[in-house]
Amino acid sequence: MVTMIFSRTDDTPGIHGHTRDCTGAKGSSTLNKLGEGDIVVLDAPDISRALAQKLIDTRVAAVVNTAAFSTGNVPNFGPQMLLDAGIVLVENADADLPAKMKNGKKGRLDEGKVYYGDRVVGRGEILDEETAQSRFLDAREALVDHMEALAGNTAEFVSTEAPLLVDGLGVPDVDVDMDDRKVLVVSPDPELEDKLKALRYFIREYDPVLIGVDEAVDVMFRHGYRPAVIIGDPELVTSENLRSGASVVLPADPDGHAVGLERIQDLGVGAMTFPAATGNSTDLALLLADYHGASMVVNLGPSVDLDRVFDTGEAEGTPSAMLSRLKVGSRFVDSSAVAELYRVSRSGGGWIWAVLGVIVAVAVIILIAGLSGSEGFVDNLIDSWNNIALKFQDLFS
Repeated sequence: MVTMIFSRTDDTPGIHGHTRDCTGAKGSSTLNKLGEGDIVVLDAPDISRALAQKLIDTRVAAVVNTAAFSTGNVPNFGPQMLLDAGIVLVENADADLPAKMKNGKKGRLDEGKVYYGDRVVGRGEILDEETAQSRFLDAREALVDHMEALAGNTAEFVSTEAPLLVDGLGVPDVDVDMDDRKVLVVSPDPELEDKLKALRYFIREYDPVLIGVDEAVDVMFRHGYRPAVIIGDPELVTSENLRSGASVVLPADPDGHAVGLERIQDLGVGAMTFPAATGNSTDLALLLADYHGASMVVNLGPSVDLDRVFDTGEAEGTPSAMLSRLKVGSRFVDSSAVAELYRVSRSGGGWIWAVLGVIVAVAVIILIAGLSGSEGFVDNLIDSWNNIALKFQDLFS
């Protein structure tokens, strides 16, 4: 008897493979499960060389990016690596594509369109080698120009604010004791609530001085944290929280003009101004904590890293951000690093072993007490307990 196996080959054009959603919170775990021939969907502007190599190693067939593989801010080599490996690239795909995908389902990519059967679930623009190479060269030239402008802006900021950076000239004398204490500066951040939650054990253990910046102040109050200092535009903070008793500091221009001063006066709230060449409230909060002797300054807010330094949109604000953090120096810590120290293992089994240890210890004590005597188990246990009680009575009488 001959068993016949019938198969049908899909002759529709394009790349056929399992679709993999590597965007969002679960993106990193999906990246570890990629297989040969997969169609990968990412949200990775200026895709890095490291990520490109990981995709190459897993031998995926295509990468669909909801962002641009190269934005022009940095000369990233990732797109060229992927194209050299024969991987098809599609960029600027529909932002809602991940929501329409079914992870692991067989799909098709053809002419920049992602299909399930005959249904188009998303589309983007095909990136070719010539365009990728041209963007790389243009970004390299733009980066040099940007860094030259950044150096000029930094020199200008230093010349203007040297008294502030060196001797703290202009820093207000707030009535809050920060000397040799830990200070937590909380600034507006897209992940502010999650970051606050991750720091709850640190806050509980060390009771740091809390400085709230701009609209982050209201979020702090909603989570039960009362800042000792509020710094920023008072228009971004509710009247109730401005009247909470915190020291209010308003960023001011070098000539002394402060945005929001009229509202503060109408509320009858006392406030101090902080004149500086920068209006970035977070930078001023860091300088405030440094001047008043903080032993450690934890910054909860957007970080300043090389990507931000390279970002052409931050050319004017970056000198203030860099120099304020350099001023704090070795005492400056990003909140993500502190949260990592307090991160509880996902297994959550540590407390179980602790409870079991206590139970075993109690059981051993009961056995020893019950078996140490000539009477029955219960009588021996009662006699042992009475002897312990009498000794404690004699000790404290």
